[in-house]
Formats: sequence, C-alpha cells, structure tokens
Amino acid sequence: MSVHSEGAQARVEEIRALRQKFPNFVIPASSREGQRLGRVAGVPQPFVELFAVALKNNPALVRTGGLDPDLIRDLKDFADAYAPVADELEMLAAFVRHSVTVARHKVGSEALVTYAVARRLSTLPQHAELAPHVADMKRALGIKRKAKEDASQQPAPEPAPPATPTPTL
Repeated sequence: MSVHSEGAQARVEEIRALRQKFPNFVIPASSREGQRLGRVAGVPQPFVELFAVALKNNPALVRTGGLDPDLIRDLKDFADAYAPVADELEMLAAFVRHSVTVARHKVGSEALVTYAVARRLSTLPQHAELAPHVADMKRALGIKRKAKEDASQQPAPEPAPPATPTPTL
C-alpha cells in the first residue's frame, strides 16, 4: 500500500467521523430523495418566518404531532448556519477532484510523450526491442490498425443510367 493510499484512507476516516459532529445529519434513503424534498424545502424564508409567528401566537394552529415553534426556529437556524458549511465541503470536493485530474493529466501526458518517443525509436534498427512495448501500449490505448483496403477487391461503382428524355405531347 502506498503512502498516498494510507493518507487517503485516513482522510476518508476523518471525513466520516465528521458526520457525528453535525446536528440533524441525515443520510438520504434514495438518490431521488433530494428532488422529492427540494420543492418544499425551497419555500421562501419570509413565508417560514410568518408561519412560525402565526403558530406561536395562535394556539388553534398547533397540530398534534406537528413541530413546536421553538423546534421550527432551531431547524431554520440550523439550515441557515450550515448551508455555507455544505458549500465549503462541495468546494473542497471539487478541488480534490481537480487535484486528482491534474495528477492524472501529468501522468497521462508523460505516458503519451514516452509512447510517442518509443514509437519513433522503435522504427530504428538499434531500438527494435521497443516494438513489442509500443504494440502493447497501442493496444492499451485502444488504437486499432485500419486494414488497408485493396483497390482490386473493391467493386467498381456502377455508372448511373442515362437520363431518358420525357416525351412532350
């Protein structure tokens, strides 16, 4: 196991440990749950505040099993406070993905340059031993050799039939 694998595994464990530090942390039950919740979660904040005030001042609006006004305000405060945390984590994930892409780009660029040099050198007699490596790399890249089509195997195109004039009446 490489030093990077060990470091990455340690970061994954640290990130998973963070879950315990977030109040109201919920793992979605399905990949579509965010879409299902999104419309109602997007209710305008002034509406939510008016609802909380009306609930607090009008006992007739309190439903059995409904959320009490203090819990509603707490959940609203949680959402307001932790939205920037989610944004920061998303940026971190984007930057880590970008760093992974940069690393893969550097390795890929180096590999392609080496392939190009090896391909060129393999045509020289003193470097003929590179030919099998070049062939393996070519296959790994998914490059297939196009078969040269023999002109004699191709049927000649049929000439277009002559145009027949239409009789005029």
